[in-house]
Amino acid sequence: MTDRKSPSGGVIGVKCKTHNSEQTKGSEEKEDRTCVIPSLQELEDILHSAPRSCHHGDEVWPNLFLGDMFMSHDKFGLWQLGITHVLNASHGKLCCKGSDDFYGTTVKYYGVPANDLPTFDLSPYFYPASEFIHQALTSGGKIFVHCAVGVSRSAALVLAYLMIHHHLSLLSSVRYVQQKRWIFPNRGFLRQLIGLDQILQEERLK
Repeated sequence: MTDRKSPSGGVIGVKCKTHNSEQTKGSEEKEDRTCVIPSLQELEDILHSAPRSCHHGDEVWPNLFLGDMFMSHDKFGLWQLGITHVLNASHGKLCCKGSDDFYGTTVKYYGVPANDLPTFDLSPYFYPASEFIHQALTSGGKIFVHCAVGVSRSAALVLAYLMIHHHLSLLSSVRYVQQKRWIFPNRGFLRQLIGLDQILQEERLK
């Protein structure tokens, strides 16, 4: 594996092992999972290029909904969707009411007290949040992941889940979610996701 360093010392454009051109088209998805870790600028360009289309809630993965605080407050709407789990990436903020008491005993709740600031370290929550999402989906439930707007904090946690539990690269995860919803995690979260991508891909190459 080769890499090149940015002036700040960060790894950019890390190239990992890829499959040769003689492989079948069926291997293209697998190749995309392990080919390139994007630089921050490359990632932001991809995010900027997507159509700006999103609703209060969008199903971005089977039974996984990503949305905003408006939808999180609509208990009847969540019930209609069959939501059994709620992950609030803006727990404790004035704009988001989420708590165990708010949703009652029929919905399992997990709160991440994240600030939507580039200086906030969201990475300690990547694995716990991913495990909560994983448990919700593998138990046959439906989960609603949200923050205030549903494009930064909550989106970053959904991307981390796809990377950790479905072995998608960061690029593949972004492209998949973009098909359903416009997202744009802040620069700090993107750097943390790039770091996670590098760790996961290096582990798979061992």
